[in-house]
Amino acid sequence: MNDSISSTSGSADFAKATFDKVAGRLVPFLFVCYIVAFLDRVNVGFAKLQMANDLMFTDAIYGFGAGIFFIGYFIFEVPSNIILEKVGARMWIARIMITWGIISSAFMFTDDIYWGSIATWFNCTDAEFTFYVLRFLLGACEAGFFPGIILYLTYWFPGSRRTKVIAMFMTAIAISNVIGAPVSGAIMQYMQGMGGLRGWEWLFLLEGIPSVVVGFLVFVFLPDGPRHAEWLDEREKNFIIQQVQEDDAGKQELGKGHSLMDAFSDYRVWFLALVYFSGVICFYAINFWMPTIIQELGIDKKDFLKVGLLSMIPWGISAVVMVIWGSHSDKTGERRWHVACSLLLAVSGLIGLALVGHAPIPSMIALTLVASGTLSFVATFWSLPTAFLSGTAAAAGIAFVNSVGNLGGHFGPDLIGRIRTMSGGASEAAFLALAAIAVVGAVITVAIPNTQKKLN
Repeated sequence: MNDSISSTSGSADFAKATFDKVAGRLVPFLFVCYIVAFLDRVNVGFAKLQMANDLMFTDAIYGFGAGIFFIGYFIFEVPSNIILEKVGARMWIARIMITWGIISSAFMFTDDIYWGSIATWFNCTDAEFTFYVLRFLLGACEAGFFPGIILYLTYWFPGSRRTKVIAMFMTAIAISNVIGAPVSGAIMQYMQGMGGLRGWEWLFLLEGIPSVVVGFLVFVFLPDGPRHAEWLDEREKNFIIQQVQEDDAGKQELGKGHSLMDAFSDYRVWFLALVYFSGVICFYAINFWMPTIIQELGIDKKDFLKVGLLSMIPWGISAVVMVIWGSHSDKTGERRWHVACSLLLAVSGLIGLALVGHAPIPSMIALTLVASGTLSFVATFWSLPTAFLSGTAAAAGIAFVNSVGNLGGHFGPDLIGRIRTMSGGASEAAFLALAAIAVVGAVITVAIPNTQKKLN
């Protein structure tokens, strides 16, 4: 690259224009991918309002089944992310989306599969065992998607620009709930009995199809990396690759890990997995149970659309909060306290839920605090492991942190389900337990040294 091109490439205007161009091409599409992914993961929270009665599921059965998704996710997470690095993002992300879309739609058959002695051996009904098996398979199929996207973004953006991009991408979590909540409620309420299917069966069928469609579109729209992006010129490709390489080289300051073993021999990876575990416990506990919590504020048991419309409020506000919080973290360059304070915001909401009972307005405020805190946590958290890992270590380390952390997605919903079953439907003790777990995560975050570059 000659001096004039290098000078142009190094200019702030050129850098901004190049990374804006990349973000404009990639983030909207990845955003859509994550919306349909997350919708398939959490629509069970709405389906529960109807299918629990139809299939005679207790709160404990639902909580365990909702969470078993993350056991399959945990087992297949690291291998999936390593395969993605080897075969390319386009092929592997497409495979993930198509298979999970098929499994998601298969939930419509939860009451139609007979296991005989197999279900009896596990002390389950046929419907209960099918529910568990499909949730496990859904987790196994989706394993690798989110950490794969995080890894994929490291190919395109240096660390100084990545947190805001991740926050923009992860607003899909909130938007999938903002869009999915009323849509899910409307499907169950107005399609009940249509074509001989129950509302929750239509819900799973209709919301699984978009994942399959978008999975095929990945082959068309998603390049494996900057070098394969036909919409970038050579100067832009070289500049992006140079910036990412310089960012990787700068990780030497934090004791950069590159190989597979580096990921597992670094104690910071293990502690960050524990931090993520604590945050994910709180996030999925509230996510999977929010429709039930809102319904118990005095809404008619058959008014699923109203539950969906009210669910839009916490998720809509949290989408704005997480982008602002992620942008502030990038602007200041501070990471650890942003992560810790996000968890503490969730703590305030969880304590509020435990104290206000079923009072509608205070409960909605508390739910908004929990949603905003947990989403801001996830958006800022991933700046920590990617600050000192690269190469294969980044692929394995990100997947390991995500898979161990996502086990919290099993324990959180299961915790609420078991406590509600034992206490006759009361959730206060569960909210306080979740708050204590989040406090532990905040303390560990602040205590871990050398997880971000020194601020100037």
